[in-house]
Amino acid sequence: MTERFDGSFTQQEPIPEAGIEAALHVLRHGRLHRYNTAPGEIAEAALLEEEFAAFTGAKYCLAVASGGYAIGCALRAAGVGPGTKVLTNAFTLAPVPGAIAGVGAEPVFVDTTDALTIDLDDLKRKIYESGAPILLLSHMRGHICDMDRLMAICADGRVAVIEDCAHTMGASWNDTPSGRHGLAACYSTQTYKHINSGEGGLLTSDNADLMARAIMLSGSYMLYERHRAAPPPEAFAQVKYVTPNISGRMDNLRAAILRPQLADLPAQIARWNTLYRVVEAGLAATPGLQLIPRPEAEAYVASSFQFLLPDWPADKVRAVLARAAARGVELKWFGHTEPTGFTSRHDSWRYARPQDLPQTDRVLAGLVDMRLPLTFSPDDAALIARIIRAEVSAVHQGATAGPSTVPAAD
Repeated sequence: MTERFDGSFTQQEPIPEAGIEAALHVLRHGRLHRYNTAPGEIAEAALLEEEFAAFTGAKYCLAVASGGYAIGCALRAAGVGPGTKVLTNAFTLAPVPGAIAGVGAEPVFVDTTDALTIDLDDLKRKIYESGAPILLLSHMRGHICDMDRLMAICADGRVAVIEDCAHTMGASWNDTPSGRHGLAACYSTQTYKHINSGEGGLLTSDNADLMARAIMLSGSYMLYERHRAAPPPEAFAQVKYVTPNISGRMDNLRAAILRPQLADLPAQIARWNTLYRVVEAGLAATPGLQLIPRPEAEAYVASSFQFLLPDWPADKVRAVLARAAARGVELKWFGHTEPTGFTSRHDSWRYARPQDLPQTDRVLAGLVDMRLPLTFSPDDAALIARIIRAEVSAVHQGATAGPSTVPAAD
């Protein structure tokens, strides 16, 4: 009998009851706009900012409309504009180079290692070759590089770091939370991230000038004193006159949904990591398949799983995807020549200057990616691993027929 997985890789858990109740409360009073409050009331968005700042250890936090908006806002607030060169990972998702292009800046892509992190030797070279003043560091798919070495390289090169933490909310490196190394950090609350408001973002920083600019950019008008995780009023004294309003506020409805999820996040992280470890154990020593190493210093939040089929020809990678899909397992591949769904690569982003990145191209040609929603159980994760293992092994051994047949689990 051939085992098959019948679950959904895109179905998230429902919003927790506390979030539903909070949302209904906002809907009943109708004050969705973050600055529309009753006397004595604190806006849900302001409370979320305060709680998220405490969660990360940041001084300041701003809730915005999306993770991509948070990145663009941080870049603008840091002084990035037309013609500025911005270093960033060659392996990332389109909103990252999109945010750079959106402020008129020029992405300079840095190569990727087999660990799916930024290549620090290539970063060092490109800091000096490009003269870029900013690194927009993407912790892509939750993989964190050696942040101590990265920050030392950037300090030597006088490069400020903005962290894209869309996949590392709650993660850390050497006990320092992801997002706490650089000048600012950007998070996403889009449906497939660690807390879910459909769309949304958060920006954190300890820099009062940057955050004052960001709050004005987000469309605070002159209501910045209603922010509880904001710099003091004097930080706004000059920037309020020279900072354009590029509205991108989060509303109270989304903030109300997020606050209970943030409180639950440590428990959710433990559940994600359990699923990850089950899949990892199930795929260990699979012929032709390479797992991604997780350094001891990295505390990860594993809401997705990646593996490499190193140096496999494209037709064999496609065969693995097709055979797994026939058994209900949805895998994504970063080696497609054309962008597919959420998956694209640096040569698809034609608003950026074409760049020669052979190491990244080699890694992406064999990179397979899979979501791990919390609607899965550990038994589901074990079944998924058995299916992937069987189909990778079959293709590796030269199978040309349909999906392999393996005994069903007891």
